[in-house]
Amino acid sequence: MKKKQQLILEKFKPFLWSFDIEKMELEKDKKQIITNVLNFGTKEATDLLFEVYGRKEIKQQVENPLSGEWNDKSLNYWSLVLGINFKSTKNVLRHLR
Repeated sequence: MKKKQQLILEKFKPFLWSFDIEKMELEKDKKQIITNVLNFGTKEATDLLFEVYGRKEIKQQVENPLSGEWNDKSLNYWSLVLGINFKSTKNVLRHLR
């Protein structure tokens, strides 16, 4: 399992540039991984993200975003894709404050 986890994290490495992925874990660090991949990831990376975590888990993380970590356009886009009401993410969007 550890080796599979490291292979997955390697695929996400370009979007986790400020983190030491050797110390990261898919479960423990899922909020940061999901945030960074949805903010900066390619289609291939986001497809893998949905395979790893599933739509329900990703939606839950987007509904409770890390304040100050999200790009407004990315959060808006993923809120629309996942059917999340804007009011639940409004507190972290700079342009709606």
